[in-house]
Amino acid sequence: MTRGDLPGRRGDLPGRRGIGRRGFLALAAAAGIAGCGPRGAGTTVRLASGEVGGFYHAFAGLLGLAAAEAGDVRIERVTTAGSQANLTLLAHGEVDAALALSDSVLDSTDRVSALGRVYENYLQLVVRSESPIGAVADLRGARVSLGAEGSGAALTGERILRVAGLDPAGDVAISHRPLRAAVAALANGEADALLWAGGVPTALLEVPSRMRLVDMGELTVPMRERFGPVYDRVTIPADAYPGGVAVHTVGVANLLLAATTMPAEVAASIVELLVWQADSLVPIEAAGTQFLDGRSLISTGSIPLHPGAAEVYRRWHG
Repeated sequence: MTRGDLPGRRGDLPGRRGIGRRGFLALAAAAGIAGCGPRGAGTTVRLASGEVGGFYHAFAGLLGLAAAEAGDVRIERVTTAGSQANLTLLAHGEVDAALALSDSVLDSTDRVSALGRVYENYLQLVVRSESPIGAVADLRGARVSLGAEGSGAALTGERILRVAGLDPAGDVAISHRPLRAAVAALANGEADALLWAGGVPTALLEVPSRMRLVDMGELTVPMRERFGPVYDRVTIPADAYPGGVAVHTVGVANLLLAATTMPAEVAASIVELLVWQADSLVPIEAAGTQFLDGRSLISTGSIPLHPGAAEVYRRWHG
């Protein structure tokens, strides 16, 4: 489901039960780290997530808490650099499930299946507030952190540069820093811009009066024309960051993936959490700009649903 030019909102599924915001905080404090449920609570699923401070990491933690409450499966969150690293881990059997941007999945359809389409990642191009950079084309000659090595932003970022008429190999000085290091490099003048693919807001980007977002909405159509229909035009609202203004940007759907060897009953247990615990799976900081909607969970494009997931969706949709 394309979210178009509107920020997301949480779905409204009748009969859904959730742990709620206060319940999440209490469980997080008790667990110490999100995603660590009781040791004996069924099968353990290692879920490749993302960087600390990012949406993937937060979502994987919340999913782990919901799983611990349900008791059918234990989800162990694995911290990674992001989408491309996650796909490699999944392909090598080092994890059982992974989060990835849909454009990073590429030719993995024979090795992975989808548990669902979860949320939308927002491509966020960040510069210092006094920077003359007002569009992607202005990055010619600039020093840009294009996502961490192994992240989805590293791949999508090069595509964005190309559709803006820039050669990633020659027109831009590209580095690949983790988000925290990229923010520090931008703040101290070691970089001119950073690109991040994540939820809105991302806490590490909340630096009032020192940074601003660059509008990239005009690139959505050429991105779709050149690389396929996995890109949406989305809005980052003005109140997402302190002192910010509304900008349009490129959105990419997130997929929750599983190895094709995952037992059907395990896949079903995870998908039941997505359907019935949806309210409790929205990171607190992203409430209002992200939602998990049972009607769009099945929209996984060319990546086939895992048979265990498909069975749950058939029961839910009737």
